Amino acid sequence: MAFGITKEQLKLWKRKIDQGDVAFITHYWLDDRFPGAKTVTKVGCKDIEQLARWGARYGLKKEWIHIRKDGYSHYDLLGDKQRMILRAEGKLDQLECLT
Repeated sequence: MAFGITKEQLKLWKRKIDQGDVAFITHYWLDDRFPGAKTVTKVGCKDIEQLARWGARYGLKKEWIHIRKDGYSHYDLLGDKQRMILRAEGKLDQLECLT
């Protein structure tokens, strides 16, 4: 279950993806499969190859991309990898606003 973001934040994330950017959005998230995770960062891009190249810089595999028919395909980042990538991308504020 996702929560902790506004409709405007989601619209902005989608707009950036629609423009061809690699876009980030972080929100609270609960999933029994990941009991230690309280947040997830979705990193999306409409160009799957561009997203895969971006992910490869951080050791993410192309097959980990959640392919969506609506065009908002993305990686899900959790835990230590999430924090490391957000720090490297200068987007750690996405996590800090949720704490």
